[in-house]
Amino acid sequence: MTEAGNTHAPPPENRRLNALAGRWRSQGRTVATPSEPATHITGSDTYEWLAGEHFLVHRVDVRVNGEPVEVIEMIGPYDPASRTYPARSFDNHGVFATMWASVDDDGVWTFAGETERATLTIAEDGASMSATWERTDDGSAWRHWMDMTFTKDPAA
Repeated sequence: MTEAGNTHAPPPENRRLNALAGRWRSQGRTVATPSEPATHITGSDTYEWLAGEHFLVHRVDVRVNGEPVEVIEMIGPYDPASRTYPARSFDNHGVFATMWASVDDDGVWTFAGETERATLTIAEDGASMSATWERTDDGSAWRHWMDMTFTKDPAA
């Protein structure tokens, strides 16, 4: 919390998160495994700034094989020590996760946690993006988990 009259500007690195801001139509599919079939995912992702622009609020509202999945995630603020954006998510199944996001000079984002990680590539025109997700069960062997595409809603 800030003291009355003491305002703090967000770190300038937070501006890089503007590339995610907006409402996105989401669709994708998990990768089939020997024990689980592929599942279809469709819905929306919305990224918007919390007042003060220290945190980008990410809301997920999708259906995974018809079942609702809702997530709220807070991304930021930029941490210069780790050169990442902490991301904390909470879902409607009671799962809490922490990831650390980073972006390279080409604008490719990496979200990495203990058991999941994703590479998010935003198109040059900013109208679409794609993500490849991986999971690990043992902390060392990563497997392809799902692929997602996002199309920005220009009306939002």
